[in-house]
Amino acid sequence: MIGDKKQILVADDEPNLRLVLRAQLEREGYEVQLVADGEEALRWLKDNHVDLLITDLKMPKVDGMALMQSALVADEHLPVVMITAHGTVDNAVQALKLGAFDYLQKPFEQTELLAVARKALKTRELAARDASRTEAATDSRFGLIGQSDPILQLYSLIEKVADSPTSVLLNGESGTGKELVARAIHSSSSRAAKPFIKVNCAAIPKDLIESEFFGHEKGAFTGALSSKPGRFELAHGGTLFLDEISAVPVAMQVKLLRALQEGEFERLGGVKTHEVDVRVIAATNANLKTKLETGEFREDLYYRLNVVEVTLPALRERKSDIPLLVQHFIHKYNERLGKSIAGLSSDALALFGAHGWPGNVRELENVLERAVLFAEADTILPEHLPDELSGARGPETRREAISVGLKQQVKAAVNQLERRLIARALEQMNSNVTHTARLLQLSRKGLQLKMKELGLRETHESKGREDSEANDCLESQEEQKEK
Repeated sequence: MIGDKKQILVADDEPNLRLVLRAQLEREGYEVQLVADGEEALRWLKDNHVDLLITDLKMPKVDGMALMQSALVADEHLPVVMITAHGTVDNAVQALKLGAFDYLQKPFEQTELLAVARKALKTRELAARDASRTEAATDSRFGLIGQSDPILQLYSLIEKVADSPTSVLLNGESGTGKELVARAIHSSSSRAAKPFIKVNCAAIPKDLIESEFFGHEKGAFTGALSSKPGRFELAHGGTLFLDEISAVPVAMQVKLLRALQEGEFERLGGVKTHEVDVRVIAATNANLKTKLETGEFREDLYYRLNVVEVTLPALRERKSDIPLLVQHFIHKYNERLGKSIAGLSSDALALFGAHGWPGNVRELENVLERAVLFAEADTILPEHLPDELSGARGPETRREAISVGLKQQVKAAVNQLERRLIARALEQMNSNVTHTARLLQLSRKGLQLKMKELGLRETHESKGREDSEANDCLESQEEQKEK
């Protein structure tokens, strides 16, 4: 990868179009590699990092469809955008069902190309951050690893709801594996042979979300040079996974509710009513009940989505699964990094058991990837672990810590714990100080003083200014009561 620029690979057998695409994308700051056919693209993908693949559907040697399928086997999160001529739109739609991110129909405008590229790269970034990437192993089912009671209960619940047509709402902290559970429900259902279409609602700009959900007709807006199906149409007969459902704007929630209740919708700019048979699974790590109270989420949509609620356990609630997860990820990164780590030392394993794992399985995986990389012998020691794991430091640093008085150590530990809890609460409440104070059962003024003391105020101050006038009025009234 060259610098911090996003890497885009363009595969097309038309030389002039390749040059135009490179010029337009490079002006946006992307690093662009051009190849003339699918065979050359596969060679490039084998030896280089790529953030986005843009490929023509019809090419000699290896066509765009075969190129996409090979690319997704190597990197399931790689967004692939198809370029198609008018006569091959049906093939492009089929490509979407098989895993393509989007398609561009010739002729397309520069604004359409750049909008699709930005959206694809944003989705990849979120997938890299949010996908738990826990894979199937001997002690796993549905790609979820563990044999603890909470995980066994989750397995049972997946089996019970899988073949039901009802909507499912997945609740869980970031990193607990919500997409894995959604895929497990789909693959265990009678819809398994039909499409599983994923939409990350947080990655779609507000002005494009209706088009993404329901599609659009030619001329519906500037740059809409052709008709295009939405995700509901693409998921017909299968499952539509709406991740980060809390990010859907209120105005859009009305149309989403109608599609769920009636099984019908109109494309943006169209008058024809389309009927679909789609099973919807939604996921959130936000507190939707809080958003109901603030008017950010419609009550009728909430109850329509929440026919069956599945709560994924946090890692701290199933710590007996940590040794299995450790074994799995050490094996995974041994293969990826060419190492031969046997396991953790007893001290290191004790630190894993004592840690709270606010980032859940994703955090544990990241810690182990780093540890496997830096371990020099065949065992991971405490000094190979990051400072976030309490006590995970080298011998010299530990001696320095012990030389400090007990009161100072306790105060530092309490401050660290308070900072972590307040930061997590602020994130959960979207940096709204009033709502965070309620959650923590503190006064608003007390929370502000604590944030200033712990160095959290500047981080969340700009977001806090975005509170509505109604909230400001409410906060003023609460402050008067406190006085």
